[in-house]
Amino acid sequence: MKRELGISVYPDHSDPEKDKVYIKKAADLGFTRLFMSMLEVQGGEEATAARFKNIIGFARDLGFEVILDINPGIFEQLGISYDDLKFFADLGASGIRLDEGFDGLKESLISYNPYGLNIELNMSNNVAYLDNILSYEANVPYIYGCHNFYPQEGSGLPYDFFVECSQRFKKHGIKTSAFITSQDALTQGGPWNVNDGLPTLEMHRHLPLAVQANHLFATGLIDTVIIGNCYASDEELESLAALDRYCITLDVDYVPEVNPIEKKILEDNLHFRRGDITAMTIRSTQVRVKYADQSNPPHDNEYPFKRGDIVVGNDEFGRYKNELQIVLEPHQDSRKNLVGRISENEIFMLDYIKPWSKFKFENHN
Repeated sequence: MKRELGISVYPDHSDPEKDKVYIKKAADLGFTRLFMSMLEVQGGEEATAARFKNIIGFARDLGFEVILDINPGIFEQLGISYDDLKFFADLGASGIRLDEGFDGLKESLISYNPYGLNIELNMSNNVAYLDNILSYEANVPYIYGCHNFYPQEGSGLPYDFFVECSQRFKKHGIKTSAFITSQDALTQGGPWNVNDGLPTLEMHRHLPLAVQANHLFATGLIDTVIIGNCYASDEELESLAALDRYCITLDVDYVPEVNPIEKKILEDNLHFRRGDITAMTIRSTQVRVKYADQSNPPHDNEYPFKRGDIVVGNDEFGRYKNELQIVLEPHQDSRKNLVGRISENEIFMLDYIKPWSKFKFENHN
């Protein structure tokens, strides 16, 4: 399934013109999903409809798929029923998110709504909710899954629980989403009066935006990554847009003595971990063949290497000269040059480089 990027806006709490500027920036960078939250009816049904229709129409014209998160109280306030979603279709929404569940049969019936609205289910509960809905022969292509976000520090999902919840949807081929949080909008831009960021995973709350997205995509469990809070900075949006959604990309800080051939080895190649793995290092061996005739004098080889260090075989390493390795277990070997180190924020990503996994390096300094 193709992977996507998304943003969020909250018309109940924001300036529509600022929302449009933000949406246009994201569209120009290739973002394609917009999450919106309808929390209350302000100024009556007509005023609410006009406010949301304005933003939704603008986003749809720019190619966004717009999912509207519905507060259950909205249905009562508007006097409408889950059995007739015409109101949301008239707004121009692509789908609605059901934060609260029914009995399974109700969701299956909603998935056959005549307006072709996608129905997004809450993924952040480790129960057989989806299986129950599918047992009622739901209209599967119109069923999506989306995790919650968590505004309060310490309230986000733990990683293992997130995996268990996500696997329940992924095994059925359901399109999945989760939230990451802008660091530049950490205390603003959400639907509630508590804004400690809006991530799905607690471990992401204070990480750079692109690192969060890189992680979610690397799990293989999430198809759409959405920035939960707004407004992310231009730099954050650009970093996210530049991210390879299908290949783990690691940011490297070079040592001062790194030489041109070592930089070529790192940056000019798509690497993959050997299938016959070792516990001590992640080995990328094809580069030693490609650069076999290139000299690589020893340097930075006198001290023990630690986890996250990137080393390349030097001229004293025989047939292993110019082999690239990422250190997993501390060791010392004078036949290897220390060329750089993975950013501290990304050391945990090494756990996702499995046998035959592809990975790349970038240097942002």
